[in-house]
Amino acid sequence: MFDSSGRRWRHRLPALVAASAAAVLMVSPATAVVPDGPAPRADAGPVAGEAANVVEVLLDGTAQLDALVATGVDLDHHVTRTADGVVVHAVVTPTEAAALTAAGYRLGRVLHRPGDAQVRVDEREATIAAHRADNAGFTATTGTSDVKIIRADYFTSGTSQVLSVEAKWAEGQSATTALTVERDSGPGTEIGSGGTQTISRFVDAGVYLYHRGAAPVTAKPAYVRVTSPTGGVAVAKVQEWLPIPDTDPEGPGYQKDFVTSYLTPTELYARIHQLAAEFPHLAEIVELPYRTNGYRRKAQTVLGAASAGRVAVDSLAWGHQGGNDISVELADPGAPDAALAVTVTGTDVRVTLATDAGGAVTSTAAEVVAALNAHAGSLLRAYTYRGSPGTDVVAPAPPTRLTDDLSAPPSVSREPHPVYAIRIGKHRDGSRTGVLAYAQEHAREWVPPLVTIETAERLLRNYAHDGRTKQLLNDLDIWIAPSVNPDGGHYSFYDFNFQRKNMTNHCPATGAADFLGRDSWGVDNNRNYTEYSLFDGYSGASTSCTSGTYAGPAELSEPENRNVDWLASRPNIKFSMNLHSSGNYFMWSPGAYAVPGRISAPRPTLAEESAFWGASARILTAIKRHRNLAVTPARTGPISDVLYSAAGNSGDMLWYRYGIYAWNFEVGTSFQPEWDEAHDETMEFANGLVEMMRVAREFARDRKRPTSTLTVAPGATPGTVDVTFDVSEPAAVFYTLDRSAPSYSSTLYGSAGIREGGATLTVPAGTTFHWFSVDSAGNVENNYRPDGNGRNYRRAVATLPTG
Repeated sequence: MFDSSGRRWRHRLPALVAASAAAVLMVSPATAVVPDGPAPRADAGPVAGEAANVVEVLLDGTAQLDALVATGVDLDHHVTRTADGVVVHAVVTPTEAAALTAAGYRLGRVLHRPGDAQVRVDEREATIAAHRADNAGFTATTGTSDVKIIRADYFTSGTSQVLSVEAKWAEGQSATTALTVERDSGPGTEIGSGGTQTISRFVDAGVYLYHRGAAPVTAKPAYVRVTSPTGGVAVAKVQEWLPIPDTDPEGPGYQKDFVTSYLTPTELYARIHQLAAEFPHLAEIVELPYRTNGYRRKAQTVLGAASAGRVAVDSLAWGHQGGNDISVELADPGAPDAALAVTVTGTDVRVTLATDAGGAVTSTAAEVVAALNAHAGSLLRAYTYRGSPGTDVVAPAPPTRLTDDLSAPPSVSREPHPVYAIRIGKHRDGSRTGVLAYAQEHAREWVPPLVTIETAERLLRNYAHDGRTKQLLNDLDIWIAPSVNPDGGHYSFYDFNFQRKNMTNHCPATGAADFLGRDSWGVDNNRNYTEYSLFDGYSGASTSCTSGTYAGPAELSEPENRNVDWLASRPNIKFSMNLHSSGNYFMWSPGAYAVPGRISAPRPTLAEESAFWGASARILTAIKRHRNLAVTPARTGPISDVLYSAAGNSGDMLWYRYGIYAWNFEVGTSFQPEWDEAHDETMEFANGLVEMMRVAREFARDRKRPTSTLTVAPGATPGTVDVTFDVSEPAAVFYTLDRSAPSYSSTLYGSAGIREGGATLTVPAGTTFHWFSVDSAGNVENNYRPDGNGRNYRRAVATLPTG
């Protein structure tokens, strides 16, 4: 695997690092990217216990999407670009929805309610019970045309036939005009006979990338034509996207379908322990080096009415270790001129409030806080509510029991939780190519962990009788971590179904650290990694401790993230899959850019991009095999191209830091779909995960050397020619023009642009090219030695054939 220039460096943009600590949705107007203006009120911010819904947010375009992401609002992975703008899905409480509306955002339909998740939980419990009972810089290079077709993909999805087209127009940055696509109706028919469709501009962060669009067709076209408003014409052959192969790769007797309900993290770990015990010659359990902070909290309460002085109280002990036994009372003595006093009887704390000569309570919040800390400081810590100076008089409060408000059964540990992976393979010593699959970085995503369990079951239970499965386990070292965020996963199942993050409370006492902020704590584990992060100045993560995309206090601050980093640092791991939901996306790096200017993390080289696309087509075809549903071309590609910027995501760390070919599944269309749908999604994406392992095995066994050719066409300027390289497989081409021997420091043949093929090199006719190609497995064309001693590199003179 070969680095492109600068691919592995850390590119910091200190001027772009946001220092805002504003609470989630305390936003400035929707057109601004960085919140500013007055600080939130002391009583502003999240309020725990409010039900959250998934709602549509209707945006004018990408600029407003970037502004929305910058607020830290909790977005799922659904982004749809329409003729009217962009539609995204946000997870918000009524308070947060009101803040969005006040900030100028338009809300659409409510798509998912807490009751829907409760139905899933009830359904799961019933199932378990039943089982127990039984572009920038585009210049047209095809003649005089100012438009070119990047992709023309025909695919089926269910019973529908669809044509997806992507094209780039030289005037696309400034002109908003849609492009018209003409289709033929099959081989040998005229273009136009199959009808027309329009494709619209895809502009991200103010940068035009290309036009794209899809439309239903009644037959597969053979060719399409795009004519630009300025007269340019481009014609392209239609390719079939994800064709179903005639032969099923799953042989006779292949076993699958091993999941019957949603599984909590405790149940996921029990499942892989059972598998390892049943197949000790093929699998083992590895406890990862960092335990989580635990499914646990301090017991808390907030005393006092919103209109009066408020006092926040936290136990010093964890709730399950005695904090839940503490009670606090703010008592009116019912007498004049009483002094402020605190009495402690066991774990019961009574504050007798001070009164004036008329018997009215005079104790302020700050005074009560000081008294509690002075006289009950061995049990609790008190503080004024969210940075208030505490000058308001408190209201009496009856004895109030502190609580950690956690609802999981005793079978769910409250201690720092071990995180487990199952390591599968005949040779688990690092001598074989490694593959990593991990799920539940985001707690509320209940289907992806099932995909990992289904995959592990298939691998182990088919080894004895299925030859292709035996090949995988004999030749690969497979690591599967079904839940890297067990604390958040348990919280999502038992307490707050839309929990995205882990459970660590990093909020300061002057912020939302109190009891009413409890559903908003935690770090987004997919924003806490090391490459192109918030701390490097990249977009798509937040500094707010209550934001859905809170990046944490520092890179790798969280044990969950340090565990993934430890897994990725295994030197033999070359391929990985990070499983998420939802949106039906299939993505890879780059996953982050900085705004303004859309300064992207480095893009893969042409060879690397080709390898991503080639493997992706195989993986997505395997997914489609289950029920003929396709992940569309528009939702396939680099994260920042097809979704939005996600600074500090794990895929970028694995790719840029460790050189791992790292993909991201976005499974299905909902976090917690009905079981029948969840089951289908599990089956189809397990197909894809197994296929990625087949890709990895072929990589490990690849000894075939690539071949390459030089193609020469007339240049647009007299005396010049246009040159392109073609390769027999995804491979890098290094070349020279000065007749010197090419090496790895020579010029690397690059891409023509985002989601495009190889660049066209315009050179004087008669230019001599020396070059060689090398694939991602390190196989060099002609067995050439590019160390200065080899001479069997490729040679050609760029001239047009005569006659």
